Amino acid sequence: MFKIAVNTRLLRPGRLEGIGWFTWESFRRIALAHPEVEFHFFFDENPPSEFIPSDNVIGHRVLPPARRRFLYRWWFDYSIPRKLKSLEVDLFVSPDGFASLRTDVPQLVVMHDLNFEHLPHLLPPKVSEFYQKMFPQYAAKAERIATVSEYSKKDIVSHYAVPSHRIDVVGNGVNEQYRPLSQEERIEVRANFSDEKPYFVYVGSLNPRKNIPRLLRAFEVFKNDTGSDYKLLIVGQPMWKGSEIEEVVKAMLHREDVSFLGRRAPDELALIVGAARAMVFVPLFEGFGIPAIEAFAAGVPLVTSNVTSLPEVAGDAAILVDPKSVSEIAGAMKRIKSDSDLRDDLIERGYARTELYTWDKTAELLWKSIEAAL
Repeated sequence: MFKIAVNTRLLRPGRLEGIGWFTWESFRRIALAHPEVEFHFFFDENPPSEFIPSDNVIGHRVLPPARRRFLYRWWFDYSIPRKLKSLEVDLFVSPDGFASLRTDVPQLVVMHDLNFEHLPHLLPPKVSEFYQKMFPQYAAKAERIATVSEYSKKDIVSHYAVPSHRIDVVGNGVNEQYRPLSQEERIEVRANFSDEKPYFVYVGSLNPRKNIPRLLRAFEVFKNDTGSDYKLLIVGQPMWKGSEIEEVVKAMLHREDVSFLGRRAPDELALIVGAARAMVFVPLFEGFGIPAIEAFAAGVPLVTSNVTSLPEVAGDAAILVDPKSVSEIAGAMKRIKSDSDLRDDLIERGYARTELYTWDKTAELLWKSIEAAL
């Protein structure tokens, strides 16, 4: 029987982000599909029972809690090697890009993107320095690397000189809550969140590379040029106080039409996306961009960036814009408002794209990568 250990420190009840969702949706499927394998999930807190999907999964608490940069290396380079040795595992899988540099156990590392190599100025200096120092070492240490797009694969090859045959593209999926809403459901959601008005929605974190200030400026242009009653809902962890986002909002004439909704539960988030007139998701850099395919699954038109992985993921199912151009983003909003045929066409094309990206496919491809590493 093979023993596979998995870094599951980002599986936190009620607090799953992109990599957490990737970890959970992939490994719950993999564990159920392979009862002949013994899986060991490594948490840095008490293992939550909701993240133990089957009898062949054993949860472990590995200390210390790896929530600060100075504790990352202790967790990965001292605590993890001891645990791997005691359990005599055959492979260590790390879905958040980190590796252990002090173990001889083969490792499969999932590197989602290298945004810190391209936009280091958008991170705190010590954070970007840490990533730029450590990730080349993680790439060299890993037996294999998995990533989520062809764009990211080429990026890893280019930056870290990893042979392309050691990198597997596994993609991402979309959660089952995302679906087209009935007219009655859309009316109810709009009554709860946008004063019954149509709205654009953004979903994601509010860190600088997500380009929220330009999105806000584009919405202001859209409102000024159209005089419409549209709203803008921004869903994500509220981290904008004292930032450029706050400054832009304060200067907006139409700031009352912008709502920051913070983090929302998955079921509620799916409803908010499903009732939107369109999703406007225009980051400066993405290794994949899960909100794009969530919009497709919900039957919502998408405006997204024409850079990094997003043209690959969106294909012909979105309006692609230069994320640095406020006028292009505003122009796409105007087209969504005025052209019902365009909206219908984007929705139909989006449905087709969802067939390419499912968690079942991600789990299947990740398992093949695991087999190759073993």
